[in-house]
Amino acid sequence: MVETEAFIDEAIAEIREAIGDANAVIALSGGVDSSVAATLAYEAVGDQLTPVYVDTGLMRKGETEEIRDTFSFMESLRVIEAQERFFDRLAGVTDPEEKRHAIGEGFIDEFETVARDVDADYLVQGTIYPDRIESEGNIKSHHNVGGLPEVVDFEGLVEPVRDLYKDEVREVARELGLEEIISERMPFPGPGLAVRIVGEVTPEKAAVAREATHVVEEELEEYDPWQAFAAVLGKATGVKGDNRVHGWVVAVRSVESRDGMTARAQELDWSTLQRIQSRITGENEDVARVVYDVTHKPPATIEYE
Repeated sequence: MVETEAFIDEAIAEIREAIGDANAVIALSGGVDSSVAATLAYEAVGDQLTPVYVDTGLMRKGETEEIRDTFSFMESLRVIEAQERFFDRLAGVTDPEEKRHAIGEGFIDEFETVARDVDADYLVQGTIYPDRIESEGNIKSHHNVGGLPEVVDFEGLVEPVRDLYKDEVREVARELGLEEIISERMPFPGPGLAVRIVGEVTPEKAAVAREATHVVEEELEEYDPWQAFAAVLGKATGVKGDNRVHGWVVAVRSVESRDGMTARAQELDWSTLQRIQSRITGENEDVARVVYDVTHKPPATIEYE
């Protein structure tokens, strides 16, 4: 386990040395990884940085408003409304790796636009050790690792938590005094809901995944999962009222893990699963079925794509 006080001092010094007198933009998603990276960078270079939050249309329910509130103390925070641009990029794309690269390139485009505006030379990211291992091992690309375009218009990348596991990042977050809503938050993938949608990503599917994930997170809070969410798999036949419907199939996933490298599907009470399916199908008329994923990692990954 990392010695948090020493790590914080070393990371701040490293960021300060890397950026020097230049300006930087921070890729801020609201997850614990990017929040810790942002806080460390703010401590290191202050007004030289511009935190950038990109609303891709693939975020959790209420996430954009939460970011504005939580990081309001950073006066240079930029909230970019880019939903339409990202859905345009993803139109017709069904291959998981192509999705990740499209999203990664979209993020970089948004960051570069802000960077030119503030004359920034550096991009700070919340890449952690499992991200690098999975990308380098060809398990999958992360938008902030293998999903980057070949040429990035920055003088350099700064990744202060690149050697930490998720539980170590949480320890640093607590030491930094970040709110519990950040330090204890469940992991959320960089590409957002796109990797919880099998096949083409559309605004309709994203809305289903967002609302269903919100239900899952609420209902499973007492189980304290490492990660819990809902994914949209495709369509199947169902019945609602007296009508036959062809609606979405939603998969519920809830796992226990230490660092995300391996994971075990949680054993949930039948009554809990029934409550979840009742809420998801009842609150979204376009959902016909809810299933529970019992697969561990390996052989599955935690996310779907």
